[in-house]
Amino acid sequence: MSSSAEENYIKAIFTIAERTGKGASTTAIAAQLSTKASSVTDMVKRLNEKGLVDHRPYHGVTLTDEGTRIATQIIRKHRLWETFLVNHLNYKWDEVHELAEQLEHIDSDDLHDRLDRFMDHPKFDPHGDPIPDKEGRIVDMAGAVPLAEVPKDTLVHIVGVKDSSPAFLKLLDGLGLKLGTQLTVNRRFEFGNSVEVSSRFRSGLLLQEEVSLQLIVKPL
Repeated sequence: MSSSAEENYIKAIFTIAERTGKGASTTAIAAQLSTKASSVTDMVKRLNEKGLVDHRPYHGVTLTDEGTRIATQIIRKHRLWETFLVNHLNYKWDEVHELAEQLEHIDSDDLHDRLDRFMDHPKFDPHGDPIPDKEGRIVDMAGAVPLAEVPKDTLVHIVGVKDSSPAFLKLLDGLGLKLGTQLTVNRRFEFGNSVEVSSRFRSGLLLQEEVSLQLIVKPL
Protein backbone atom coordinates (compact mmCIF):
# COMPACT_ATOMS: atom_id res chain seq x y z
CA MET A 1 0.00 0.00 0.00
CA SER A 2 1.29 3.44 -0.94
CA SER A 3 -0.11 6.79 0.15
CA SER A 4 -1.42 9.29 -2.40
CA ALA A 5 1.65 11.44 -1.82
CA GLU A 6 3.97 8.49 -2.44
CA GLU A 7 2.08 7.61 -5.61
CA ASN A 8 2.46 11.17 -6.87
CA TYR A 9 6.23 10.95 -6.41
CA ILE A 10 6.44 7.55 -8.06
CA LYS A 11 4.47 8.79 -11.06
CA ALA A 12 6.60 11.94 -11.29
CA ILE A 13 9.84 9.92 -11.29
CA PHE A 14 8.45 7.62 -13.99
CA THR A 15 7.31 10.58 -16.12
CA ILE A 16 10.68 12.35 -15.87
CA ALA A 17 12.58 9.18 -16.75
CA GLU A 18 10.26 8.56 -19.71
CA ARG A 19 10.85 12.10 -20.96
CA THR A 20 14.61 12.31 -20.40
CA GLY A 21 15.75 8.70 -20.62
CA LYS A 22 17.67 8.94 -17.35
CA GLY A 23 17.23 9.13 -13.59
CA ALA A 24 15.20 11.97 -12.13
CA SER A 25 17.13 14.65 -10.27
CA THR A 26 15.84 16.12 -7.02
CA THR A 27 15.41 19.46 -8.79
CA ALA A 28 13.38 17.89 -11.61
CA ILE A 29 11.11 16.05 -9.18
CA ALA A 30 10.57 19.22 -7.16
CA ALA A 31 9.66 21.13 -10.33
CA GLN A 32 7.33 18.37 -11.52
CA LEU A 33 5.43 18.39 -8.24
CA SER A 34 5.78 22.10 -7.42
CA THR A 35 7.37 21.34 -4.07
CA LYS A 36 10.60 22.01 -2.18
CA ALA A 37 13.82 20.06 -2.76
CA SER A 38 13.97 19.24 0.96
CA SER A 39 10.55 17.58 0.72
CA VAL A 40 11.76 15.54 -2.24
CA THR A 41 14.81 14.36 -0.32
CA ASP A 42 12.63 13.15 2.58
CA MET A 43 10.20 11.33 0.29
CA VAL A 44 12.94 9.70 -1.80
CA LYS A 45 14.48 8.35 1.40
CA ARG A 46 11.10 6.88 2.41
CA LEU A 47 10.54 5.32 -1.01
CA ASN A 48 14.06 3.91 -0.97
CA GLU A 49 13.40 2.25 2.38
CA LYS A 50 10.28 0.66 0.87
CA GLY A 51 12.28 -0.71 -2.06
CA LEU A 52 10.46 1.42 -4.63
CA VAL A 53 13.32 3.64 -5.81
CA ASP A 54 17.07 3.52 -6.16
CA HIS A 55 19.00 6.74 -5.54
CA ARG A 56 22.65 6.89 -6.52
CA PRO A 57 24.73 10.09 -6.44
CA TYR A 58 25.11 11.69 -9.88
CA HIS A 59 22.67 9.19 -11.42
CA GLY A 60 19.42 10.57 -10.04
CA VAL A 61 16.43 8.63 -8.76
CA THR A 62 15.23 5.57 -10.66
CA LEU A 63 12.34 3.23 -9.96
CA THR A 64 12.85 -0.39 -8.97
CA ASP A 65 10.80 -3.08 -10.72
CA GLU A 66 8.13 -2.77 -8.05
CA GLY A 67 8.19 1.02 -8.29
CA THR A 68 7.77 0.79 -12.06
CA ARG A 69 4.85 -1.62 -11.66
CA ILE A 70 3.11 0.81 -9.31
CA ALA A 71 3.83 3.76 -11.61
CA THR A 72 2.33 2.11 -14.69
CA GLN A 73 -0.80 1.15 -12.75
CA ILE A 74 -1.24 4.73 -11.50
CA ILE A 75 -0.84 6.01 -15.05
CA ARG A 76 -3.28 3.34 -16.30
CA LYS A 77 -5.90 4.49 -13.81
CA HIS A 78 -5.33 8.17 -14.60
CA ARG A 79 -5.70 7.69 -18.35
CA LEU A 80 -8.69 5.39 -18.01
CA TRP A 81 -10.48 8.03 -15.94
CA GLU A 82 -9.61 10.78 -18.41
CA THR A 83 -11.02 8.64 -21.22
CA PHE A 84 -14.20 7.88 -19.28
CA LEU A 85 -14.76 11.52 -18.36
CA VAL A 86 -14.41 12.70 -21.96
CA ASN A 87 -16.15 9.86 -23.77
CA HIS A 88 -18.99 9.14 -21.35
CA LEU A 89 -19.52 12.23 -19.17
CA ASN A 90 -18.97 14.82 -21.92
CA TYR A 91 -16.09 16.63 -20.27
CA LYS A 92 -13.73 18.52 -22.58
CA TRP A 93 -10.16 17.28 -22.95
CA ASP A 94 -8.88 20.37 -21.11
CA GLU A 95 -11.13 19.72 -18.08
CA VAL A 96 -10.18 16.20 -17.02
CA HIS A 97 -6.59 16.20 -15.77
CA GLU A 98 -7.22 17.50 -12.26
CA LEU A 99 -10.22 15.20 -11.78
CA ALA A 100 -8.19 12.20 -12.94
CA GLU A 101 -5.41 13.22 -10.54
CA GLN A 102 -7.87 12.62 -7.71
CA LEU A 103 -9.54 9.51 -9.12
CA GLU A 104 -6.25 7.72 -9.89
CA HIS A 105 -5.71 7.14 -6.16
CA ILE A 106 -8.83 4.98 -5.73
CA ASP A 107 -7.41 1.68 -4.50
CA SER A 108 -9.56 -0.87 -6.34
CA ASP A 109 -8.15 -3.07 -9.08
CA ASP A 110 -11.61 -4.50 -9.67
CA LEU A 111 -13.11 -1.04 -10.28
CA HIS A 112 -10.46 -0.14 -12.84
CA ASP A 113 -10.66 -3.52 -14.56
CA ARG A 114 -14.43 -3.00 -14.89
CA LEU A 115 -13.87 0.52 -16.18
CA ASP A 116 -11.43 -0.83 -18.76
CA ARG A 117 -13.90 -3.52 -19.90
CA PHE A 118 -16.81 -1.07 -19.99
CA MET A 119 -14.90 1.10 -22.47
CA ASP A 120 -13.76 -1.95 -24.50
CA HIS A 121 -10.10 -1.64 -23.48
CA PRO A 122 -9.11 1.73 -25.00
CA LYS A 123 -5.50 2.00 -26.15
CA PHE A 124 -5.14 5.80 -25.91
CA ASP A 125 -6.51 8.55 -23.70
CA PRO A 126 -8.08 11.82 -25.00
CA HIS A 127 -4.63 13.43 -25.27
CA GLY A 128 -3.19 10.60 -27.35
CA ASP A 129 -1.18 9.06 -24.52
CA PRO A 130 -1.09 5.24 -24.55
CA ILE A 131 -2.97 3.51 -21.73
CA PRO A 132 -0.98 0.71 -20.06
CA ASP A 133 -2.84 -2.60 -19.88
CA LYS A 134 -3.37 -4.56 -16.65
CA GLU A 135 0.12 -6.06 -16.94
CA GLY A 136 1.72 -2.65 -17.48
CA ARG A 137 2.37 -3.09 -21.21
CA ILE A 138 2.23 0.13 -23.23
CA VAL A 139 1.53 0.49 -26.95
CA ASP A 140 4.65 1.38 -28.96
CA MET A 141 4.49 4.94 -30.33
CA ALA A 142 7.14 4.27 -32.98
CA GLY A 143 7.05 6.77 -35.81
CA ALA A 144 5.46 9.54 -33.74
CA VAL A 145 7.49 12.77 -33.67
CA PRO A 146 6.96 16.43 -32.78
CA LEU A 147 5.55 18.50 -35.64
CA ALA A 148 8.66 20.70 -35.31
CA GLU A 149 10.75 17.85 -36.77
CA VAL A 150 8.59 17.15 -39.84
CA PRO A 151 10.06 18.13 -43.24
CA LYS A 152 8.31 20.45 -45.68
CA ASP A 153 5.60 18.97 -47.96
CA THR A 154 4.85 16.11 -45.53
CA LEU A 155 1.28 14.99 -44.79
CA VAL A 156 0.78 14.00 -41.15
CA HIS A 157 -2.00 13.51 -38.62
CA ILE A 158 -2.02 14.56 -34.97
CA VAL A 159 -1.75 11.60 -32.59
CA GLY A 160 -0.93 13.28 -29.29
CA VAL A 161 0.20 16.30 -27.31
CA LYS A 162 3.19 16.63 -24.99
CA ASP A 163 1.60 19.50 -23.10
CA SER A 164 -1.84 18.58 -21.74
CA SER A 165 -2.30 21.76 -19.71
CA PRO A 166 -5.74 23.40 -20.03
CA ALA A 167 -4.17 26.55 -21.52
CA PHE A 168 -2.47 24.65 -24.35
CA LEU A 169 -5.49 22.45 -25.09
CA LYS A 170 -7.75 25.51 -25.26
CA LEU A 171 -5.28 27.08 -27.69
CA LEU A 172 -5.50 24.00 -29.92
CA ASP A 173 -9.30 24.12 -29.77
CA GLY A 174 -9.15 27.73 -30.92
CA LEU A 175 -6.90 26.73 -33.82
CA GLY A 176 -9.18 23.84 -34.79
CA LEU A 177 -6.49 21.27 -34.03
CA LYS A 178 -7.39 17.97 -32.34
CA LEU A 179 -6.37 14.32 -32.39
CA GLY A 180 -6.77 12.91 -35.88
CA THR A 181 -6.50 16.27 -37.67
CA GLN A 182 -4.52 15.92 -40.91
CA LEU A 183 -1.94 18.58 -41.60
CA THR A 184 0.34 19.35 -44.53
CA VAL A 185 3.59 21.13 -43.73
CA ASN A 186 3.71 23.93 -46.31
CA ARG A 187 6.71 25.96 -45.22
CA ARG A 188 9.31 26.15 -42.51
CA PHE A 189 10.79 29.46 -41.40
CA GLU A 190 14.35 29.81 -40.18
CA PHE A 191 13.42 32.79 -38.03
CA GLY A 192 11.86 31.48 -34.83
CA ASN A 193 11.57 27.96 -36.33
CA SER A 194 7.92 28.60 -37.10
CA VAL A 195 6.02 26.26 -39.41
CA GLU A 196 3.11 26.93 -41.75
CA VAL A 197 0.56 24.11 -42.07
CA SER A 198 -2.76 23.53 -43.76
CA SER A 199 -5.68 21.27 -42.84
CA ARG A 200 -8.90 20.41 -44.66
CA PHE A 201 -10.60 23.33 -42.96
CA ARG A 202 -7.85 25.92 -42.69
CA SER A 203 -4.87 26.91 -44.81
CA GLY A 204 -1.82 29.01 -44.06
CA LEU A 205 -1.89 28.37 -40.31
CA LEU A 206 1.35 29.65 -38.79
CA LEU A 207 2.48 27.79 -35.65
CA GLN A 208 5.26 28.98 -33.40
CA GLU A 209 7.99 26.49 -32.46
CA GLU A 210 6.63 26.39 -28.91
CA VAL A 211 3.41 24.92 -30.32
CA SER A 212 4.89 22.63 -32.98
CA LEU A 213 7.20 21.05 -30.38
CA GLN A 214 4.18 20.03 -28.31
CA LEU A 215 2.15 18.49 -31.15
CA ILE A 216 2.93 14.81 -31.74
CA VAL A 217 2.24 13.60 -35.28
CA LYS A 218 2.69 10.59 -37.53
CA PRO A 219 3.27 10.72 -41.30
CA LEU A 220 0.45 9.42 -43.50
